[in-house]
Amino acid sequence: MHQITGKTLLGLLLALTTAILWGILPIALKILLEVFTANTITAIRFLVAAILVGVWLGLRGKLPRLALLKQLKISWLMAVAVIGLLLNYIFYLSSLNLLTAETAQTLIQLAPFLMMLGGIIIFKERLLFLQQVGAVLLVTGLLLFFNERLLTLVLQASSETWGVLMMIVAAITWAAYALAQKQLLMHYSSKQIMYLIYIAGTIAFIPVSDFQPVVSLTVLQWSLLLFCCLNTVIAYGAFAEALHHWEASKVSAVLAITPLITIISANIVAWIWPQFVPQQLNLWSWFGALLVVAGSALTALAPQFVEYRAARKVRKLQRDVL
Repeated sequence: MHQITGKTLLGLLLALTTAILWGILPIALKILLEVFTANTITAIRFLVAAILVGVWLGLRGKLPRLALLKQLKISWLMAVAVIGLLLNYIFYLSSLNLLTAETAQTLIQLAPFLMMLGGIIIFKERLLFLQQVGAVLLVTGLLLFFNERLLTLVLQASSETWGVLMMIVAAITWAAYALAQKQLLMHYSSKQIMYLIYIAGTIAFIPVSDFQPVVSLTVLQWSLLLFCCLNTVIAYGAFAEALHHWEASKVSAVLAITPLITIISANIVAWIWPQFVPQQLNLWSWFGALLVVAGSALTALAPQFVEYRAARKVRKLQRDVL
């Protein structure tokens, strides 16, 4: 079992780096979707990530052993991971084309919650009471976030309704990828898994992409495209390194603030660049977003609370014996 280094401050800073990068990402993607198709952005991101991660693994002699894929179980798990993340990318971007960045980032918080449910159903993991409370807070927060638009979303098949449905599919496919990766980590490192996914994504999306807009990009659009390409590699790298120094539950709790970073960043971008229009949220929507963050964080930290309480009981028993 992997042992963390216990460098709490470093783990916190790395987790915050990941949260900030993931929080800003949908805003950059939203702007790029005005000139690129979802397939094209995904293809470019996968291609750049495949080159960067491939060079990094190659220089260290750690390229994945393809012979392992001859084993039926490993090949099936890899297929689920590849298809899951590829579908997640394309559904996320297609949904982002119909939703605001703030709504998209709030909805995608369903992904880690669905991964937890998958662990309970597939791996027979235990659902803790605090995780149940976190789930209730998460769902309540989402309902409050859409308070003004809830009836319209349900009763009318608007573009936003389709965007919400596609984002839910994106969350489901990400959960499938994450559960498959959890098992694949017994055979490959996280970077090796991502490298194989990047290769598969490049092969899958390049034939259905339109690269013609590349020749007419502005400096801003080139900068945003470069940011999006580097974002995945850097963010996932910081995430993996954070897990090396800090408990996974605490890292996940920090990442739960991502929707708030997106909402705040959207307003900052609108102040600097007036052409970008942020979503106008009422008080209930803000409260809903906070509940989503609290529910995600509580769900992630629940095992930590249980371990802490168990440790306290053990120490109390030891004192009573002495």
